[in-house]
Amino acid sequence: MPKKICVLGLGYVGLPTACMFAVQGFTVVGVDVKPGVVETISKGGVHIEEAGLKTMLQAAINSRNLVARAEVEAADAFIIAVPTPLTSDRRADISYVERSARSLVSVLAPGNLVILESTVPPGTTAHLLCQILSESGLKPGADFHVAHSPERVLPGNIFNELVSNDRVIGGLTPECAKAACRLYKTFVQGEIFLTDATTAEMVKLVENTFRDVNIALANELFLLAAENDVNIFEIIALANRHSRVNVHQPGPGVGGHCIPIDPWFIIEKSSEAGKLIKHARTVNDSMPQRIVDLVGEIVGDGSDKKISVWGVAYKGNVDDTRETPAVPIIDGLKNRNYKVGVFDFHVKNFLYELDSLEHAVSDADSILLLADHKEFRYLDPHLIGQRMRRRVVIDTRNCLDPEKWKEAGFEFYLLRKKL
Repeated sequence: MPKKICVLGLGYVGLPTACMFAVQGFTVVGVDVKPGVVETISKGGVHIEEAGLKTMLQAAINSRNLVARAEVEAADAFIIAVPTPLTSDRRADISYVERSARSLVSVLAPGNLVILESTVPPGTTAHLLCQILSESGLKPGADFHVAHSPERVLPGNIFNELVSNDRVIGGLTPECAKAACRLYKTFVQGEIFLTDATTAEMVKLVENTFRDVNIALANELFLLAAENDVNIFEIIALANRHSRVNVHQPGPGVGGHCIPIDPWFIIEKSSEAGKLIKHARTVNDSMPQRIVDLVGEIVGDGSDKKISVWGVAYKGNVDDTRETPAVPIIDGLKNRNYKVGVFDFHVKNFLYELDSLEHAVSDADSILLLADHKEFRYLDPHLIGQRMRRRVVIDTRNCLDPEKWKEAGFEFYLLRKKL
């Protein structure tokens, strides 16, 4: 069993994973290329919002089992959890994985275990990763173990899911998979399934592609419901009462690092398959513009009008703005000459300036809710309305209580449907 673990990448997945191993008694070195991240963590601070993270981090640091560094150190096991963003031509940018792998070449030793957790196109572990690691003079799968174990956690509930979720581990060889399994079993209570590396890579991509296609269906159903002037959220709720139906929710677009990205990874090398997947991406990518158009229909043209945007995280109750649809929506509103006030209970750093709630709603002609943070449900619509020029709410997430807001004199739109 490894005694020292080096985790490369201290973001939404890497840092909680490093903490989990540290509190299990392992010596953990967390590595990040950003000096500010290393400094913050070393002081017991956190640079991302996640339930329980600060407490867990401080426990790990106080036990002296976790340190943050800018450089890789020799260890028994290495876990690569770095970003894999999308390039402008919709291909996987695996440069961070490549750099991480190259940083291991000089410290790899016989008997080591290297695990790639980053989401990657099928074949990356067995080919690109192993090709780079073999520059150490050691043979992957023979002299040291290599495996892929994709992260499958939900921001806002990461620690619970790290422990409770089932996990898929794909090894370069069966022994590689077993070695990785032994390590994760120190804290994973869910069932662990062993397979080969390429299958494990594709499992993660299939999970998120399924969700993206399902959301695209929900968004197309929203457009059909709008044509018939009915409430799509009520329709889906009733349809989902059927035991074999599980339609997802429509919304202003799809964000986060996984769902809008992974479908492109799975079809990256295919010239024939993937037409449905591509269409689903087109549908979901079109939603921000549809929301901008919807604002125009309800509020009128942008001259002298202000929109109060509520929630710019890609989903509710987190501070994660990766691939958030709020960015293209705000871009679109500004391009149509709307003034925009932006407020979010959780997000502290964003592309656009963030306002206080009072400033965001002051003299606004409409509220546009994009992220369903629970705090929005408890706001007093009477007090909000007193600051606005016109009382209009466009709720794209089915977050607010329409009767409560209508009683305060608001026109209430659930997506396109006026309630």
